[in-house]
Amino acid sequence: MGDGHRVYMEQCGRPDGVPVFVFHGGPGGGCSPAMRRYFDPSVYRIILFDQRGCGRSRPHASIIANTTWHLVEDIETIRKTLGIERFVAFGGSWGATLALIYALTHPKRVVHLALRGVFLMTRAELKWFYGGGAGVFFPEIWGRFVAAIPPAERGNLITAYHRRLFSGNLMEEGRFGRIWANWENALASIHHEGPLGESPSDYARAFARLENHYFHNGGFLQSDGWILQERKRIEHIPATIVQGRYDMICPPVSAWNLADGWQKCELRMIPLAGHALSEPGISEALVKVMDGLRHSGG
Repeated sequence: MGDGHRVYMEQCGRPDGVPVFVFHGGPGGGCSPAMRRYFDPSVYRIILFDQRGCGRSRPHASIIANTTWHLVEDIETIRKTLGIERFVAFGGSWGATLALIYALTHPKRVVHLALRGVFLMTRAELKWFYGGGAGVFFPEIWGRFVAAIPPAERGNLITAYHRRLFSGNLMEEGRFGRIWANWENALASIHHEGPLGESPSDYARAFARLENHYFHNGGFLQSDGWILQERKRIEHIPATIVQGRYDMICPPVSAWNLADGWQKCELRMIPLAGHALSEPGISEALVKVMDGLRHSGG
């Protein structure tokens, strides 16, 4: 990318197919082979990439020159390098956020937004997840997340974790990275009951550092609520939202607010489903969405 970052990108499917860019979550989640499964490879040209600092992109876990606007420019670099004029943007959670921000910045480049588990990068959403809202439903898991921080610092857990995730002590960063990642992972699926296995330390550290860095800085957006404030710029773009009714990480109100009044946006609420891409109802709905977009222009 010319500024010290190398971004991993891969293509699969049909070389002359309908281009679809896959935006992974986090920030810091990275892509996985499972993300290819939502697209018919005889129809789609599927582009996956690991955002700066995570997955196979390097330097690993780095927040230097790593903001939302760097990611938007990276997407443009990939698009131009591949000679793609327009594409379907497919993303969930933070991936939905980034897809929306890219579309708002380059509205002529997106032919359809296929979104899951909408996150609008607002203070209210962060307060829900890191200020005790979701913890009301999972008090024992929330208790472990909070217990790692001294009582005097618990008024702002994002800031408290920020100090520890960027302390310069790799052991400490890894330990707090696992605690941060485990809180989110435990709430991803509606079917979760009981403790999950620990995330690998390197993955958890990168995931937690990048997520915390972005959240600590409000996603680097100009104002709180910026995406909804600027929605008129993309209302000409058709959009489909797949939202779990019982999503504890990104509650349905954000998806509802995004779709409300957007005539070309369809909200599909999935009953008995949470946040995870792998939830059966979510996966089935996303496959149907992409099968229905076979004739989108690229």
